[in-house]
Amino acid sequence: MQSVFHITPQQAWNVAQAQGLYRCESLDTEGFIHCSTQLQVIRVANAFYRGQTGLVLLQIDADRLQADLRYDPIETGEAFPHLYGPLNLEAVVQVHPFEPEADGSFELPDTLKRNVNGQP
Repeated sequence: MQSVFHITPQQAWNVAQAQGLYRCESLDTEGFIHCSTQLQVIRVANAFYRGQTGLVLLQIDADRLQADLRYDPIETGEAFPHLYGPLNLEAVVQVHPFEPEADGSFELPDTLKRNVNGQP
């Protein structure tokens, strides 16, 4: 299973479950949902979500996605996964609580730490 990750407020995830599909503002404004690999997610969280509470980290099985997942290079040359369509809920294999540390920074949830470098 190839996983990608998406950070979202718990409230937005609750709405998605009620509606049966996940959408976010970037899908309408940029044409895709921002995702990260496991190695990228903490850097993204600390850059864009520092100190924000009430978040969850969606673990997505890329093989179950109905919309197109592409790895697009950004200005640094690094490629990030982008989902070009709504997220079908059956592709979400785990929802991790994602709260910041006391200093506002993020760390991988304990359930993911052991898998950072592909280790069991």
